[in-house]
Amino acid sequence: MTAYDALLLVSFGGPEGPDEVMPFLENVTRGRNVPRARLESVAEHYHLFGGVSPINRQCRELKAAIEADLAGHGVELPVYWGNRNWEPYLADTVRRMRDDGIRRAAAFVTSAYSGYSCSDQYVEDIERARQEVDGAPLIDKLPVYCLRPEFVEPLAESAREALDQVPSGAHLVFTAHSVPLAQPGRADYVAELNQVAAAVRDRVAPDTPWALVYQSRSGPPSQPWLEPDVRDHLEELHKAGVPGAAVVPIGFVSDHMEVKFDLDVEAAQRAAELGLPFARAATPGTHPRFVTLPRRLLRAAQDAE
Repeated sequence: MTAYDALLLVSFGGPEGPDEVMPFLENVTRGRNVPRARLESVAEHYHLFGGVSPINRQCRELKAAIEADLAGHGVELPVYWGNRNWEPYLADTVRRMRDDGIRRAAAFVTSAYSGYSCSDQYVEDIERARQEVDGAPLIDKLPVYCLRPEFVEPLAESAREALDQVPSGAHLVFTAHSVPLAQPGRADYVAELNQVAAAVRDRVAPDTPWALVYQSRSGPPSQPWLEPDVRDHLEELHKAGVPGAAVVPIGFVSDHMEVKFDLDVEAAQRAAELGLPFARAATPGTHPRFVTLPRRLLRAAQDAE
């Protein structure tokens, strides 16, 4: 099907036990001079869930679903999995790929958008892992896929389900991870988010008011980041007399910790305090439409050669 002899699933990584939380956070923030008190505060988010991020489990499930989709369509490619910030580390996975005789792999990353933290940093980390491994295979990152129907349609389906859980007249609230205004690629990231939000709204309820808001900022207060914050926006909806909010995390591929805590705990609590009906839509995860995406991107890469 392609010139590739493997598919590499690349994700962020996350702790799978209480003892792993701080080492993981130190990996994520290395070189950024994040105060220890801030790391300890974020660590409490993980400890609310037993010190386990759901992201690794979700990657295992996604990997299995992709393998089944490839096999079901006669595509005989092994699927590997490596993380940027926790086990299985990318370099270890690349080393195993080399030992297995892999020469050229396509990388499918669990981040759908353009911009530095969503795309370019994955490319850098893949190359860094390759540099650690003598004789490493070539690895090509598959293109940004946020506007692909395989990503948008599962989001639209879950947005419709969320709207059904809140009163008529509720607004759609699309959320994504905030980034610093100075981050390279920020304008492309915002433009794509707006396009995805509009595409989801048009599929679900074309006349429903919507807004794009942000969550999970982690920089110092003095550093400008994308706004408004989702919790501030919920307050504005309440003040305006809006009867409810269906929150759709379009910036995320799966329900990892920043969805489970920042939305399901913090944003949901703020909505409850306000008396604002609130529902959170699911992310694509292992939606049957989404898991076809790596195979289709591989096909497009082959056709482009």
